[in-house]
Amino acid sequence: MPAIGWDIGGVNTKAARVSDGTVLSVQGRPYEIQKDPGALVPLLREMLAGVAGTEAMPHAITMTAELSQMFRTKREGVCFVLDAVESAFPAASLHVYSVSGRFVSPAHARERPLSVAAANWAATARAVAVYHPDALLIDIGTTTTDLVPIVGGHVVAQGHTDPERLVAAELVYTGALRTPAEAIAHYVPLGDALASVSAEGFALAGDVHVWRGDLDPTDYTCPTPDGRPVTREFVGERLARIVCADREILDEAATTRLADALALAQTRSIQAAMQRVLDRHPSIEVAVVTGLGAFLGVAAARALELNIVPLSDHLGDAGARCAPAVAVALLLEKGFRDA
Repeated sequence: MPAIGWDIGGVNTKAARVSDGTVLSVQGRPYEIQKDPGALVPLLREMLAGVAGTEAMPHAITMTAELSQMFRTKREGVCFVLDAVESAFPAASLHVYSVSGRFVSPAHARERPLSVAAANWAATARAVAVYHPDALLIDIGTTTTDLVPIVGGHVVAQGHTDPERLVAAELVYTGALRTPAEAIAHYVPLGDALASVSAEGFALAGDVHVWRGDLDPTDYTCPTPDGRPVTREFVGERLARIVCADREILDEAATTRLADALALAQTRSIQAAMQRVLDRHPSIEVAVVTGLGAFLGVAAARALELNIVPLSDHLGDAGARCAPAVAVALLLEKGFRDA
């Protein structure tokens, strides 16, 4: 029977429909829960129709929305998401993925919210382990990077909660779109010297990668810092402002040097975290790369001389971009039922 997978985040929500281990349909929608929490229920219904799913199909759920500043605690966020899903699909069979690798009921998830909070990385890793029993999963999204070691067909992550994963370098708070430029590097080249980066939120990682051609402007789905469009002209203006300049002061070559430096700094921060994980698991030689920022993962993995496998080889391009939603649906279909 086909299954529906959900990855409900604070700024993006994704849905997938799978059947017999095949990805049939996926959909991703930018949606900031903090700005319009009441829109989640109708969004879920729209997306279910968008993947040609039905309420009668079993639904697998994972989430990261509980970290939104809208919620004072993760418990509050988990319960809000579950309330929304139950309101959207009152007759559905709902299964919530836990970081332990099991599905639990919504009631169980409410009792132990930390067991299901931000468990999407674990779902993707367990799905990857089917194809690659020894690998490092590199999933770089709009906001964060997941680095998940898989050894002998088992997910061997040291951290399970977000704070634990940050300590273990298995979660890096850098992404291909939403990360502010000043969180990527403190200094960039300007003329014959280095200039400090202004901490005013003038530009995002998305501006860097659109300028360099690694990110399509249509994938710049969050608001721009200045409210202006995602064109090369305005991207260049935002990048110039990080050194308190403008496009009359910086030419194209200077802007490119600045963007290249930021891209390299972001890649190296991911590479450094990868090295910490690999030092604990020296047998890993394969990097399975996915996400909007897969190009960053490929660059970091190449620098560490890992064998690179795109997750899209197994899930298709669209499926890989919505990997956690696809993963929980596949795992549910395979028989990972409630604890």
